[in-house]
Amino acid sequence: MVFGNGVVAAGGGYELSTGSAARVRAALAYAETYAREFDRAGAAARIVFSGGWAHARQGAPPPPEGCREGDLMLQAARAAGLDRYAGLRAECRSRSTLENFLHTAEDGLLGGYAFDARRPLGVVTHAWHLPRVRYLAGKVLGLRGRSLLDVPAAGPETGGAYEYALRFAARVWFCGAREPAALRRREERVVGLIRGV
Repeated sequence: MVFGNGVVAAGGGYELSTGSAARVRAALAYAETYAREFDRAGAAARIVFSGGWAHARQGAPPPPEGCREGDLMLQAARAAGLDRYAGLRAECRSRSTLENFLHTAEDGLLGGYAFDARRPLGVVTHAWHLPRVRYLAGKVLGLRGRSLLDVPAAGPETGGAYEYALRFAARVWFCGAREPAALRRREERVVGLIRGV
């Protein structure tokens, strides 16, 4: 599962941010390194690119269909030949890391897979994002520890104070919630508070 890191307006359209492009490259490098594993999985091998438009929470309008994070990552992955190794899918509705998991699960993009320590779900993102991704994977998918495989993308070593604040806030505002509806409600409340401030 490859997480988006934004799109940028360019030449009257949109393109991947440097962070999103780095995450696609990390997925490709992983697939090339472990091509034998992907060959053994055969038709069952799948990579999901998840991301809609991260700035929706700040009130930004969505990019047009085909120009969202998941779409553009999928296009870049195909152009790089990643589809030689696995079936590629995209989830393009999400506005946050929580929604990446919720929509991917709701859309059945991980359907037919059982993840555990022997067959973990690979999560491709920057190292600074991995702690929040792992926490939310536990909340939404029930996957923890060795049921997740970190595939870090090259790039900045830290997401800055903003990422640390989000990580802390996620642990506080999602505490005790497990059901998708409850997680969504809590996220909406917090986003409303943040926008109000």
